[in-house]
Amino acid sequence: MKSLIAALLLSAALPAAAGAADFPAERIMAMASGDWNKDGTADLAIVATADEDSGENSGLYVYLAKPEEGRLALALSLPNSVWGSLPIMAGQEPELAALSNGSFTLVTKNESIGRDRWRQTLTVAYRNFDFIVAGYTFSSYDTLNPDGGSECDLNVLTGKGKALGQPISGKAQFVLLKDWKDEIARSICGLDN
Repeated sequence: MKSLIAALLLSAALPAAAGAADFPAERIMAMASGDWNKDGTADLAIVATADEDSGENSGLYVYLAKPEEGRLALALSLPNSVWGSLPIMAGQEPELAALSNGSFTLVTKNESIGRDRWRQTLTVAYRNFDFIVAGYTFSSYDTLNPDGGSECDLNVLTGKGKALGQPISGKAQFVLLKDWKDEIARSICGLDN
């Protein structure tokens, strides 16, 4: 209930002319506040569902504080970019969390429907005046086959990580969040083999 109240209060502070990010507060599924650009003021990231009739996935909207103007300004709008659409089922809710270093995580998951359960986390950082994917974590399991799971934790910036407990190495990449495709990390992790 506290997060719903906070979402409603923060959504009231959003700029009136947010363009592509106009959505009613009840469509906010997840939010996190942190200092993404390290200017000493709180910024905001929101996952909001698309209109139920659109058939589209949810979107990610990131706002940076404009303290001199006393408002938040839309810095990144990625509609139809976050897995999941209405109606969101239990175990499929997106998650956002602020990290102490000024980054945030975006979690998508299917932990309740079908035999293939999975959880994916993108670690998003603000670098060179844009948002990048710094890390990728994925785990899955098959509810009918105990040997059917996979896991990977990858530092996208270095190309190094672990998959199924073994070290992996790939190309170090600086990928803007708006250009991100899961296949970038999945291929290094060997998840698409």
